[in-house]
Amino acid sequence: MSHRLVAIDHVQLAMPAGQEDVATAFYEGLLGLERRQKPPALAARGGCWFSNADVVVHLGVEPEFRAARKAHPALRVEGFDALCAELEAHGHQVRPDHELPEVRRSYVDDPFGNRIELIEA
Repeated sequence: MSHRLVAIDHVQLAMPAGQEDVATAFYEGLLGLERRQKPPALAARGGCWFSNADVVVHLGVEPEFRAARKAHPALRVEGFDALCAELEAHGHQVRPDHELPEVRRSYVDDPFGNRIELIEA
């Protein structure tokens, strides 16, 4: 093979129209990703982008929005217990998963019902 994939540039999840403030409260306020400006040509579509030095999540508006209940991003987390407690304190149920004994992980839904996997770094 003459090529090799080297990284994931970003993950995109769907969201309903007009909920950018709700997305910001969760992805920036709780997960700690900074909201980034979308390029002007894309900003008119709605949605929002979030990132830090290592993780990039885009939320795109879908008129017939349906949450991703099975497909999901998996995020490695430093301070796993602290984040899980913070999410719970803000009403986001964290569901521990023990199917892989060597991996400490949990699931949480964003405000729109998209599943997110959290893995202890």
